[in-house]
Amino acid sequence: MALLLGGVYARASVTLLMEEPYGEVSHLLNPTGHSALYFDHICADTPTVLRACREGELGVVISRYDDIGGYDWLAIPLIPYLYSVETAAEIPQTMDRAQETALRDAYRRAHLELVAPDLANGTAPGGNWYELVGSSYDRAIWAFQVNSTTEQEAGLIALFNDRKNKERYNGAFTNCADFTRVAINRFYPHAIRRNFVADFGLTTPKSVARALTHYAKRHPETGLRIYKIPQVPGELGRSHHIQGVAESLLKNYGVPLVLISPVSASVVLAAYIQHGRFSLPKDAPLVDFRATGSLAAAATPNMGADAKGAATLESAEAQAIERKSDAVETGGGGAAPASGPVTASRNAPVIPAENPGGQP
Repeated sequence: MALLLGGVYARASVTLLMEEPYGEVSHLLNPTGHSALYFDHICADTPTVLRACREGELGVVISRYDDIGGYDWLAIPLIPYLYSVETAAEIPQTMDRAQETALRDAYRRAHLELVAPDLANGTAPGGNWYELVGSSYDRAIWAFQVNSTTEQEAGLIALFNDRKNKERYNGAFTNCADFTRVAINRFYPHAIRRNFVADFGLTTPKSVARALTHYAKRHPETGLRIYKIPQVPGELGRSHHIQGVAESLLKNYGVPLVLISPVSASVVLAAYIQHGRFSLPKDAPLVDFRATGSLAAAATPNMGADAKGAATLESAEAQAIERKSDAVETGGGGAAPASGPVTASRNAPVIPAENPGGQP
């Protein structure tokens, strides 16, 4: 989140959003949460058409969804994605279920008729369209920001606009976390891989965050910084700790697993300890959009955090991103992205790269 630090890191960036699961029953059945990507230099004319941002625009959140208009991915501006409102000044201080429903439907009627049109009687449709807006009312979100270049983002825009945007969602092998894994690998080739041990070959939001964090420790040019976007206070239930596959088996079904098969329980425990354990920083800077009215300086360090934010894993400053000539996974084919330069929307300096488009 380059702009979260008030211009200190003015260059382009891509941010992994790891979103906690919520619901008293659903989080037990699916404790892996949701995964999305925020691009501060990519914006959208519609939820399905991307473009470079213009001056003053804050970028979009892009993710893969299930059963929303038959589309594979959709792009929503940052503030609406988090709070179902147009500007930071409109963000409510607290939230209840009725207000959440009203805000979501009002934004849908104004901007999302393309993907979630009214029913014949004029009411809101069913389906999962509600996941597109107001995410911070239901859950806390962890943000993992890494450097990018506007050339790389131009390539992503070209790729997404050119290829067919048809629903591909599969909970096992083409889920929301797979979408973020493939996209991040376009910026940092081979940074994220499937976890065949702790997640049994599935891709989960936590495994993507874990892999990106480990990659950043070895590659300080990523400039990784971690923030937390807190859940809006109110009467809605609080979200829950996000888990991987082996972790959820141990924490939710550990005792029955031991009773049924101690050997299996030992295998799962070993897999989690060696390949799945990942602790989130307790003093990550909080993101408060209401305090500033914009993304500028929205990251507020917690008590005990130093001036640079205790969640910063590496403090490398504006190093060149070097690209090897490796083949890059494109996530379902489509036209190759453009590798030419694009004008930065905020006069941000572009990080030089040997291969800015991320292509071989």
